[in-house]
Amino acid sequence: MIPANCKKATQALNYFARKKDGKINKMKAIKLVYLADRYHIRKYGRPIVGDIYMAMKYGPVGSMALNVADLDDSLDHVCTKYANAVIGHDKEDEKVRTIFSKKEVDLDVFSQSDLDAFEAVYKEFGGYDEFELAEITHKYPEWDKFRKEILEKGKKGEKMSYDDFFSDPKAEGRDFFELPQEHLEMSREAFEENAETVAALR
Repeated sequence: MIPANCKKATQALNYFARKKDGKINKMKAIKLVYLADRYHIRKYGRPIVGDIYMAMKYGPVGSMALNVADLDDSLDHVCTKYANAVIGHDKEDEKVRTIFSKKEVDLDVFSQSDLDAFEAVYKEFGGYDEFELAEITHKYPEWDKFRKEILEKGKKGEKMSYDDFFSDPKAEGRDFFELPQEHLEMSREAFEENAETVAALR
């Protein structure tokens, strides 16, 4: 059995690679996956990939998304085989900078709301490069709470909490993720109930 988060992370990266020319900058793809997770959890009460997010210098990074993009040795054999059949990467100076699609996206991995989130996020953010996206993600509370530790104290990463995804940035003006407070509270409750159910089944 291929872990669900491995499938979703792989196909999410594949989805964004397919949006333009079949390839995409790795950091940009990882940022788009995070933004889609942020959109979906706020609107529907669950993330798409369900990744473990770390706040790092260039913004939030999903651990599974990063490991899949790198085809990292930490992945188990089943996940590595699955990911390697779906995406590949070009290497420069021994670092993965670009990932490319090897086959069509397996849409069955996602719900319709997952796909709607991908489309909405790509429409809003697809025109930005990876460093612009990193700057954009720095304003959101789940990353911003670690700003001092990362940018001033030089910490490599801090684990982020999904609870903070429901908070709004301090900056005034329109925000893409803005929703009525009542909607956010309902989504938060749905997320918490789902988390309790998952914990009970373990």
